[in-house]
Amino acid sequence: MRKKLSFIIVTILLLLMCVQTETHAQYVIIKEVKYPAYLEGKDTVAIVALPEIIIFPPMVYLSQRDKDNFNRLVRDVKRTLPYAKMIYSTLIETYEYMQTLPNDKAREVHMKKMEKELYDQYKPQLKKLSLRQGKLLIKLISRECNQSSYNLVKAYFGTFRAGFWNIFAHLFGASLTSVYEPYGADNVTERVVILVERGLI
Repeated sequence: MRKKLSFIIVTILLLLMCVQTETHAQYVIIKEVKYPAYLEGKDTVAIVALPEIIIFPPMVYLSQRDKDNFNRLVRDVKRTLPYAKMIYSTLIETYEYMQTLPNDKAREVHMKKMEKELYDQYKPQLKKLSLRQGKLLIKLISRECNQSSYNLVKAYFGTFRAGFWNIFAHLFGASLTSVYEPYGADNVTERVVILVERGLI
């Protein structure tokens, strides 16, 4: 019995050694980039992650006005999407940094300082956005952060401030509570965003 058990253990160990030898990490360099690879016979095969491919049906325009509106949307997305992505990355960095602060008072001081710096830095650029682009930016922030701008302001600055800025947005026909609907009302915008992100338009 012991001999059989020893034989089984030795066999398993040998198999594991073979597997480890066969799956030993290999690399191949293509155009100065190092990729993981595996050996298949005498060939070294690179393992490359290909980007996701999304294919949209051709756009159908019912009128020249529809085509003009689509082209305007492309222009507006190209202008506002970088701001939405910047806001998302800033929120992530701010959240991570605030976790290192010792108490609520220190966090509040940091938030006020950051708010002033962002306001001073981006106010001149954001003032140049049209009302339509401002509404689109609110939607794209919701897309990037996966929640409404109202909830973001509320989480960082409190309910009173969120309510104030939402009332202010309403004066211009916008709403911070707008939620992005990629498979509903915003499906054309989502199409444009994806194509812009991939550099296809």
